[in-house]
Amino acid sequence: MSQSMRVRYSRNLVAALAIGLLGLPAWAQQDTSQTTASGPSTGQTSSPIAAAQQQLYTASGENGAQPTQDSFRGSVVEGKSTGTMMDLSLDEAIQRGLRNNLGIILQSSTQKNAGGQRLEELQALLPTVTASGSVEVQQINLAAEGLKFPGLNPIIGPFQVVDFRAFLTQNLVNVSALQNYIAAKHNFEGAKLTADDARNLVVLTVGNAYLLCVADAARIEAVNAEMATSKVSLDQATDAHDAGTSPKLDVLRAKVDYQNEEQRLISAKNDLAKDKLALARTIGLPLDQEFRLTDQVPFAALDHVNPDTAFAQALASRKDLAASAEQVKAARAEKTSAWASQLPVASFSGDFGDLGTTPGHSHGTYSATGKISAPVLQIAKTRGQEQVADAQYEQAKARLADQAQQVNADVRDSLLDIQAAEKLVEATHSNVELANEALSDAQQRFHAGVSDNLAVSQAQSQTELANDQYISALYQHNVAKLSLARALGIAQTNYKDYLGGK
Repeated sequence: MSQSMRVRYSRNLVAALAIGLLGLPAWAQQDTSQTTASGPSTGQTSSPIAAAQQQLYTASGENGAQPTQDSFRGSVVEGKSTGTMMDLSLDEAIQRGLRNNLGIILQSSTQKNAGGQRLEELQALLPTVTASGSVEVQQINLAAEGLKFPGLNPIIGPFQVVDFRAFLTQNLVNVSALQNYIAAKHNFEGAKLTADDARNLVVLTVGNAYLLCVADAARIEAVNAEMATSKVSLDQATDAHDAGTSPKLDVLRAKVDYQNEEQRLISAKNDLAKDKLALARTIGLPLDQEFRLTDQVPFAALDHVNPDTAFAQALASRKDLAASAEQVKAARAEKTSAWASQLPVASFSGDFGDLGTTPGHSHGTYSATGKISAPVLQIAKTRGQEQVADAQYEQAKARLADQAQQVNADVRDSLLDIQAAEKLVEATHSNVELANEALSDAQQRFHAGVSDNLAVSQAQSQTELANDQYISALYQHNVAKLSLARALGIAQTNYKDYLGGK
């Protein structure tokens, strides 16, 4: 696979795995041919796998109260370590993620917050009743008020006033408050749809983490096989040198090859251990819980999918698109509310209570007021509010239109990645068979004394590269299919169909 293809695939993969809620931006793109000190150990690790590992390792921790890209790589731990090895299937991992992933939990809180704001706006349209009770003792000096009567004591009191009263206020006509409630209602519906979409993002994140571990386990198996082959070559070189038919250089070269395989095995095991920790973080599994993967997710070709048909399906299924449509409706209602703020408001207020010197010496009193109010000289404020709301409305419409095209691009990118990865699987599988055949032939020639073991060493390197590329191609193919399911908005319900082939 060429460097340009690896870089392009890594960029598409990172974009597909980006977990924002309404058209989340892609995770930081980087040169995927290398890993940093915070990532897995270096070695002959394929760039797509290394890039995906980096995304799981380098969470910045900026979770806060709102879901972010990093939120979906975190979780709330469920239970405690059993102290024994547990089996973990892909389905169980995803179900755990859907329960414990931090992104879903934070999104549920965001939904609850939107529901609270909706209720707050609703109160402006409902009757508001308050009650009060007071006991007041007064003494009045009439002289201080300018009232003087000959022969009359100007001091009145002290006397007691008891007042128990209920107050009622009600907006009869308030178009602006009504539109604010409608906007809050649409925002609440959008938050619910976003929470549903978050579940697809969790499936993509957990599925990718699981597939990384599967690729790591396959690489360890391949390195073990390569070590066994390298040990055979080392034994052959040692025997030939002891027999005097081969120079010591052959022994040294074979020993270096064998030690290189030992280093690759250490690196591969470290990668698997770190990727399993990253998987545990996404699904809420205690980090000290040991587990083994039970699903290997073998290669399964996907039937041809028409891009236009897939895009139409995505438009109908993507919850984030529906959430953006609700935001457009909310922005339109806010725009209407800004315009309606200049309209008259009709309201009613009244009170009823019991007033007297004592509760036993009191009488009912009440008041009722109907009021119509309207702004007169607030032209600048009203115009400013209208312009702000109109700008937000235009932005919401533009974001929705762009998001629809991004979904179209995501679908088509995933289909292209699937087609390319499928061809890569076929090509790299053939390369593995050819490399193994070349290695076997080189070993036989060296054993027969026809050549030195330089050809064996070169053939071993080619075999390592072929195995690594094949494992990488399998991983790319499975992730591309999972990304397509997410692009279609059906990852949560149909991920088994896509990873298992259709």
